[in-house]
Amino acid sequence: MIYLNFTDLNEEAQERLIANSKEDVKKKYGKDLMDYATKHHTNLDQMLDEEALRNLYSYTYVFNI
Repeated sequence: MIYLNFTDLNEEAQERLIANSKEDVKKKYGKDLMDYATKHHTNLDQMLDEEALRNLYSYTYVFNI
């Protein structure tokens, strides 16, 4: 069995996965993140990027070879 992680993928695949992850985070936690960023005077885009990266580790990757 071959185990890969996010950094083993090419740049195009990484960008696509990050974009998908950002959309997932927006759908799941968008209002909560916005409220937190407003309350704590934090950059919302930076928080979204960080949460999207964390969210990637909850994905199960399937590759067709």
